[in-house]
Amino acid sequence: MTLLPDTLRRVLDGYLAEDEKLERELHDPSVAADHRRVRAIAQRRKAIEGPTQAWRTLRAKERERDDLRALIAAGGDRDLVVMAEEELRGAEADIASIAERVRRDLVTADDRAIDSVYLEVRMGVGGDEAALWAGELFEMYRRFAERRGWTWELLELKSGDAGGVTHAIANVVGDGVWSALGYEGGTHQVKRVPATETQGRVHTSTATVAVLPEPEEVDASLDPAEIKEIFTTAQGPGGQNVNKVTTAVHLIHLPTGIEVRMQETRSQTQNREKAWRLMRARVHERRQQEAAAKRSAERRSMIGSGDRAEKIRTYRWKENVAVDHRVEQSFHLQKLLVGELDELVAALESKDVAERLERIG
Repeated sequence: MTLLPDTLRRVLDGYLAEDEKLERELHDPSVAADHRRVRAIAQRRKAIEGPTQAWRTLRAKERERDDLRALIAAGGDRDLVVMAEEELRGAEADIASIAERVRRDLVTADDRAIDSVYLEVRMGVGGDEAALWAGELFEMYRRFAERRGWTWELLELKSGDAGGVTHAIANVVGDGVWSALGYEGGTHQVKRVPATETQGRVHTSTATVAVLPEPEEVDASLDPAEIKEIFTTAQGPGGQNVNKVTTAVHLIHLPTGIEVRMQETRSQTQNREKAWRLMRARVHERRQQEAAAKRSAERRSMIGSGDRAEKIRTYRWKENVAVDHRVEQSFHLQKLLVGELDELVAALESKDVAERLERIG
């Protein structure tokens, strides 16, 4: 019985060849001197480590199974045959288990290769309450990142008039960051009684989340001629100058109209570098969306479209639950807000992997 189709076996053989090629590159002095290339190789090898190791183990188990079958078919000493039959049952059970792990690791390998994302939260409908809600969501993700040991770099934060945030962006870096946060793109709706509500009426407010994988520079090349750069002094609330030196950076991608503003540090060089990184991610995302639209494919093969207009989750304060509409499950709301998203992420990933496996057969 073949538990993995030939198409998947060829893909796995390709991963083995790629892993061997990358290992040879690491021994090349010219590559070893390029720190970015070394990091990229290490990142890629780690991403395919699961399927390649499992594939090696599976092939060894299949050889063991074939040897046992040959021994049984040859007959001979009865006690030896009985022992071989018992070992064969164990080997076949191991093969089934390993094959399932190989399939799961295979469809998630590319996700694990992405260890840096831009997380962007914006207030939606609901006025001041929407800004407060956006701020709570942003803090929820910060706490989740802290629990996972990821690096959290605040790039932009605009406070609401009554607190919270109207718009916030962070760069999150760490192992498994895209696999976990990639499902969060969309509209997050909250139903609760605002602190300012005197009649006790439940209001509905929203915040939108976008999660953009940070592409490698080679995949996100930008023509400098297509970028308009504007340098100004940083502005604080109410338009008052918070920095008399020209440190703020405003980038405009002329072909698409995508804009990026950065003023978080007092260094124009640092703000410019951060602005260009974010611009690459946004342009890369736009290109990915356009390519997906042309071939009518699912956007990045994630659950749902990931579009900001899509309502993915409703947080119900009175019942203390958050209902994720893609997996149709409820989760403890207060646990989520303090960054305990592991159960939620596991449910989303499980559904996503099952759908991917169904597509590849």
